[in-house]
Amino acid sequence: MKKVAAIIHSHKLDDVKLALVSAGVIGMTMSEVKSFGRQKGLTTRYRGQEYQSEFITKIKIEVVVEDEQVDLVVREISSAGRTGAIGDGKIFVSPVAEIIRIRTKETGTAAI
Repeated sequence: MKKVAAIIHSHKLDDVKLALVSAGVIGMTMSEVKSFGRQKGLTTRYRGQEYQSEFITKIKIEVVVEDEQVDLVVREISSAGRTGAIGDGKIFVSPVAEIIRIRTKETGTAAI
């Protein structure tokens, strides 16, 4: 099993969610996060003053899938989350040693 975590633009969340559901992903976790990278922040105006914010609000999606689904999930996130502009985000894939469903105590792939 693998955990696929992706940092994406917040306005791409619905597109990515639909792509994952159509790829057979049955659940995901979403968090609002702040990121800093090559995008170099955001300049906003408030009451005539300019403010520079180094961190930009993004969305982090996490899904746990079987090994065979990883390439498809990464491909779907990449395709649906891409705008072509700087700051499109990143995808991280890491191994998952074990999953336990709290309610039923199921383990492994049955708990996904």
